[in-house]
Order: sequence, then structure tokens, then C-alpha cells
Amino acid sequence: MTQVFFYHGAADRIAAACALLGGACAKKKAMLVYAPDKDVANHLDRMLWTHPALSFVPHCAANSPLASETPVLIADSLEAITQDERLMNLSREIPPGFSRFQSLIEVVGQEEADRTAARDRVKFYKDHGCEVRYFDLNDR
Repeated sequence: MTQVFFYHGAADRIAAACALLGGACAKKKAMLVYAPDKDVANHLDRMLWTHPALSFVPHCAANSPLASETPVLIADSLEAITQDERLMNLSREIPPGFSRFQSLIEVVGQEEADRTAARDRVKFYKDHGCEVRYFDLNDR
């Protein structure tokens, strides 16, 4: 069963995602990022070049020829991707096929629309038997 981790209260959702991705990369954990919104994917791509300030998080698009060598993949679709260990969702929707992943990371900002969508996802995941854990980014 998929374990779901909600990191909520992020003042800057993309910066928080970058910090989490940087931590995963430092621990040598590959991560697939679901970002179907092109603006979100581009913003994440740009930020990963500079955040955290003194390091670089290797990343590329999931359909890149370098994808098999890169720990962080950014995807706008999950159908053709075989990685099924860790997924970060930067959409306000339930990622298609989420249950095939061992863990799912949700990053939730402070905007009301983001929080409302996150509450709906929490209910969905719980209704489908997933264990949901919460981490308050306001405490950091």
C-alpha cells in the first residue's frame, strides 16, 4: 500500500519541493515529480538549478535521453514511466496510477485553493486505505 506524506504550509511550494528533492538526492534516493502544469514544471526546473544555493540537484524531463542516469525526473504524464518507488505530486489532482508507487509526497502551499485541493486528496487517499502522515513546513 502506498504511504502518503503531506508537507503542508509551504510559504513557497516550489522552493519547499526543491528542498525535499535536494534532501532525497543527498540520500541517493531517486524521485519522480509529477508536474502536468507546464508553468509549474518550468519553475521547478529553473529553481533546481539554484536551490539549495550551494549545490545542484541533478534533474531532467522524464522523456530525456538522460533520464536513466538522472535521480530527479520531472514528468507531465505517468503512463510510460516504469519508476514506481517515490512520486512527488505537484498537481492539485490525484496522480494517475498513484497506487503503484511505494511512497507519494505531496507539497501543499498556504493558498486556500491549494489547501482545499489537498484536503480532498487526503480524504481520497484515506478512503483508499493509504497511510497518511503530515509534516508542517511552518515549523521549519
